[in-house]
Amino acid sequence: MAKRNIELIAAPPNPHWVGDGFRVHNFIPRGYHLEMERMNPFILLDYNSKFEFPPAEKPLGVGVHPHRGFETVTIAYKGRIEHHDSTGGGGIIGEGDVQWMTAARGILHKEFHESEWSKQGGLFQMVQLWVNLPAKDKMSDPKYQAITNADMGRAILDNNAGLVEVIAGGYNGIKGVATTFSPIHLLNAKLNTGGKALFSFPPDYNTALLVLEGGVTINDSEKVPADHLVLFENIGEEFTVEASQSSIVLVMSGEPLREPIAAYGPFVMNTHEEIVQAFNDYNQGKFGYLED
Repeated sequence: MAKRNIELIAAPPNPHWVGDGFRVHNFIPRGYHLEMERMNPFILLDYNSKFEFPPAEKPLGVGVHPHRGFETVTIAYKGRIEHHDSTGGGGIIGEGDVQWMTAARGILHKEFHESEWSKQGGLFQMVQLWVNLPAKDKMSDPKYQAITNADMGRAILDNNAGLVEVIAGGYNGIKGVATTFSPIHLLNAKLNTGGKALFSFPPDYNTALLVLEGGVTINDSEKVPADHLVLFENIGEEFTVEASQSSIVLVMSGEPLREPIAAYGPFVMNTHEEIVQAFNDYNQGKFGYLED
């Protein structure tokens, strides 16, 4: 198969705060002109790089806010997150776990540092992705997938190279447990020093990776340090990732949704009229109720 080359290596953009509990680098869509269309169906990537939070009696986070038209995927690497939504869903995202929330036709949501973890404080690191929904599914019912680290598929690499956790899609015949509305691969590559992994995705799939820990070399040539994003060209299929030290890499690849994107704040639809309708429905209480 043909090699897939790098289009861009992006250093972390200046961080900003989401609420008072999430200090994030926004790679998509703000950083480096990676607009929603370029990485669709991945239309937002917020990365809370490692940050030490002091102990707090009142958990920090984000209060009640709405979503419509997409899914939020929250991956906890360090620390613990507590969340609730207007459908009655909620729970705790522990280290290594994933919360996959389908907002679809509308949901209210809030998320904070988990209460007991907050009292102790500590190192916090997480990723939140927004995954676009096809037009036919944007007004489907909200749902929630709680994916513990133990539930994930695991592909053990040869030569003590490490392993690949499969959140969604597949890798080397191992399937992820997440259900998706369009073809998506979401993987955590946990590589030992010198460990090397081969990845292959269809050329038209929008593909990127984020180095969360350590440092890697792509295709035996391009060195990428921690907290940097790699965007791949849409030419070729295969690329390799080799760890220069013990490393964790989030790999994402998805079939693009070739549909118009109309986005405003927490709503991502296909037309301006649908955005206006989303605001009207929210103001009329059609997203349900959630206490702040």
